[in-house]
Formats: sequence, structure tokens, C-alpha cells
Amino acid sequence: MTDNLQNNIKNLVEEFNFNGQKDFKLIVLFGLLGDFDSFEYAINLKSFTDNHQDKNLDIFAIAIGNKNGKEKFCNFTGFSAENLIVVSDNQIHNNLKVSRGLDIGLGGWVNMLLMLSGINSFKTIKEVIRGYVGDRKANQIYSEFDKIEVLRFLKISGNSFSKVFGYGYLRPFELATFRLNNMNEIIQNWSDYILNEEYLPQRGASFLLNNQNQVIYKFFSTDVLGYSSNMRDPLGFLSDLIKK
Repeated sequence: MTDNLQNNIKNLVEEFNFNGQKDFKLIVLFGLLGDFDSFEYAINLKSFTDNHQDKNLDIFAIAIGNKNGKEKFCNFTGFSAENLIVVSDNQIHNNLKVSRGLDIGLGGWVNMLLMLSGINSFKTIKEVIRGYVGDRKANQIYSEFDKIEVLRFLKISGNSFSKVFGYGYLRPFELATFRLNNMNEIIQNWSDYILNEEYLPQRGASFLLNNQNQVIYKFFSTDVLGYSSNMRDPLGFLSDLIKK
């Protein structure tokens, strides 16, 4: 852990009043609010909080976006608006040396499409495929009682996955459906979520701090759909490191 990184994180805590009341705090740097990873990570964090209210953890986040995007993002993902700061550029990301993603000089759209195809984002294709074929070593997303609306005109029940593929693991097409639902929300509100297309390739990072604001865990994303070191259990590091 470099002193420079540690000092930058402490400065963030002070600048944005990320104090919290608990012994641990997770500070997440999203890219754009409308990034696939931002949506998926935020929803998973909300689920983690709901299911682990006994955990001694405060969660804060910073994203590139604006007020309208923040409001819609929090309404859709359930992430706490009080704990989400939006900024207009990637200066904080640069200060912390977070990956800016691919840049071949042809604009954010081209860079992002190339990353989605696996160029300079080596784990992305594997993660996309996993969304369609399923994963026996990952948890299911939808319960039998969930109502899923995809592209507005298509409505299915979470029970559909159980009937065809069983339950107790990540079923085929389940993660892809989840991501399609997120993508639909982004596309419908593109101008609110995508503040500047230049930042489409911008990746994120996670920093877990103890009660002395010392960084005890860090992860820097370099891939699209790669916001965790273990995408089968993206928040497993929290369960492993945080004690009640």
C-alpha cells in the first residue's frame, strides 16, 4: 500500500464526509453512472446490505454523472442517494490511478465497443458467455416469485428459470436477462446516465477501510463486467474481511 494512495483515500473521506458510523467503510469508484458495471455493482451492494444488516459496514460511492442521472440510478438500483456523490469528470479516478480503459483515439464509443469485444478487456467475453450458459458455482439471481420485465413488452416470472433449469445456482440466461434489464434502463435514459461519452471506457475501483481509515483491501478494475476479482461471488471479499 503506497502512502500516496492511502493519503488520497483519506482526502476523499474528508472531502466528501465519508465518515459513517461503523467500523468498516467501502468506498467504490464507479465509472459513468450508465456503465454496465456501475448498475450491476450497485444492485449487488444493495442486495448485500439488505441481506447482511448485521455487517459493521458503511458503503459510499463516487460516479461520473449529474443530478438527474443520480436520482434515476438510485431509484432503479436501490443504492442510497445520500451515500452517492456524482462528479463531472474522471479526475478522482486519475488521481487514484484507476484504469481509463482502452483509448485508440477514435472516441469513447469505439473504445467501449472494442472493450466489449475483448480487446484490452480480456475477461469480458468470458463473463458475457457466463451470462448465457450459467454457472454452477455462482448463486441464482431471481427467486421464484420475482416478476421480470425486459424491454417493456416482455414479462417473465423468476419461476421460469426454476421450471426449465432448476434452482440453487446461476441458471442459463439468468445473468444475461439481468444485464439486459439494466441495459434497457440505461438506453431509455441515455442522456441522464451518460454525462460524457468520452468516459465510457473508464473503469472503477473498490477500497475497503478500517476504523482508522486505513485501506485493508483494494481492487482496480481493468475489464468491462469485471468490477470484482471474483465475478462468481463479486462481494465475497466483504464477507471474508468484515467481522461483526
